[in-house]
Amino acid sequence: MTVPAIAITSGEPAGIGPELVAMLAARHHDRPWPARFVVFGDRDMLATRAERIGLRPHFVPFDAVSAGPADGGIEIWHEPVVVRVVPGQPDPANAASVIAMLTHANDACATGALAALVTAPVQKSVLLDGGFAFTGHTEFFAARTHVPRVVMLLVGGGLRVALVTTHLALADVAAAVTRDAVVRTIEILAAALARDFAIASPRIAVCGLNPHAGEGGHLGREEIDVIAPAIAAARIAGHDVTGPIPADTVFVPDHARRYDAIVAMYHDQGLPALKAASFGGGVNVTLGLPFIRTSVDHGTALDLAADGAKARTADPGSLYAAVDLALELATHRGG
Repeated sequence: MTVPAIAITSGEPAGIGPELVAMLAARHHDRPWPARFVVFGDRDMLATRAERIGLRPHFVPFDAVSAGPADGGIEIWHEPVVVRVVPGQPDPANAASVIAMLTHANDACATGALAALVTAPVQKSVLLDGGFAFTGHTEFFAARTHVPRVVMLLVGGGLRVALVTTHLALADVAAAVTRDAVVRTIEILAAALARDFAIASPRIAVCGLNPHAGEGGHLGREEIDVIAPAIAAARIAGHDVTGPIPADTVFVPDHARRYDAIVAMYHDQGLPALKAASFGGGVNVTLGLPFIRTSVDHGTALDLAADGAKARTADPGSLYAAVDLALELATHRGG
């Protein structure tokens, strides 16, 4: 039986990603996922970091012409680092290696060679220090695939939360919340819920931008001038959309469970509620790309990576959840 081939990027070399990959490989050996895994990263570094936490995963070189190893091994798409990696101490000299890793994984999925992409965290500041204009995975993959708009969706704790804006300073959010941005977010979200999540008629709630959804215009007019007209347009297009609803109302569990997804206006409006509900097991999904992409919902955890004993205790739960969701979505999409 052919199983989906899942790409996994190992993230910032000095972060916790390599250890999480080793834990995933050990888990795959004991309780295999119905998948072929292709990990992007430096093969020697990955092996060294696995040994550091007492693991010896079965890593094999990636073979593009085979159907994958028959013995459950994890394939490595070798992306050599430039300088030696010191756990916990990112080096901008390795930024080019990280960008190459993301580029090759993106292209392998965009061409259909691999069915889905799961990403471990990267250190944005190091990539910027290395000379790359990098604001995040989401924006990178959108630019690489020439997609004009993608949507960040977080899944976990019984919630699905989509964002109209992503990595913006709070001072810039209001100007970025346009009618077109809200409408396109709803459209992309509704299409993904139907196609990839197999929800035939998704119910979507939309947050207001201001406290109390603007309090009838007394706390801001974005709800009246931008968000409500966008919701009306989405309804005319046939989508089941409710709002604008105050964020401190819609995330109350009894209210949130009425909807298949919630649209938040900005990063820290929606994600704190989801992360509190998911207890660190949330998954980031990029909607609108030509391929499935999921990611962990945590950072590089440099403090854990720096200490071998602490690295052994790192929680791989979010990575496992990202793999589980990637497989689910690939199955729904027929990958």
